[in-house]
Amino acid sequence: MRTVLLTPYEQTLLSRIEGFYPRECCLCGFKGFFRGFGHPPRYDACCPQCESLERHRLLALWLNNNPDILKNGTTVLHFAPEEVVGRFVRRRTHDYKSADLEPGRADLMLNIEQIALPDASCDVIICFDVLEHVDDRKALKELMRVLRPNGIALLRTPFVESWSQTYENPQIQTPADRYLHFGQEDHVRYFGADVRDRIRFAGFQLEEFVAIEPDVSRYGLVRGETIFIARKLG
Repeated sequence: MRTVLLTPYEQTLLSRIEGFYPRECCLCGFKGFFRGFGHPPRYDACCPQCESLERHRLLALWLNNNPDILKNGTTVLHFAPEEVVGRFVRRRTHDYKSADLEPGRADLMLNIEQIALPDASCDVIICFDVLEHVDDRKALKELMRVLRPNGIALLRTPFVESWSQTYENPQIQTPADRYLHFGQEDHVRYFGADVRDRIRFAGFQLEEFVAIEPDVSRYGLVRGETIFIARKLG
């Protein structure tokens, strides 16, 4: 059994595949045809100007719709940072720090399961595509701890709405088996609809921002993709 990976040739070929419909990027303002991305390929996925993907544009759309969230003085902590999001957020607040477990990949080297920051030290936390890699219960508890009262965590993770329970199996250990069961070599679960209960269990009040029309067509979003807005009440 082998892990399915794209060769450099396949990656180059995919990046040259244009989408079918003109779109608009709400991060950089580009208007035109997006490019393909991913395995299996998703057409109309990648902005050719800033390289944003669907999840990045969904986040930018929510932030654009809520301009008071990011302002001068807002302390933002961004886990597993993607540069296209970092550039977008930095333009709106001067107190932005990226964080990652691996040295040299971010401003801060932090373990999300045990964040080496004081209590109530952040206003906004961005945490996209992280919880499926780690002990989500520990991570969510830590996010709650380091948020200030009335702070928010913007969370995104793959999940299956029609599954009532998250799929976890401690017997799945090898990268190939994790790819088969969880969709990626370093994932340790695939969330079901109970991801909401797991977020609330950490103490958060939960709201959701879902990709719907006409935004899906205009910005090239994934239908139904969801950002969880987890608020720490003051």
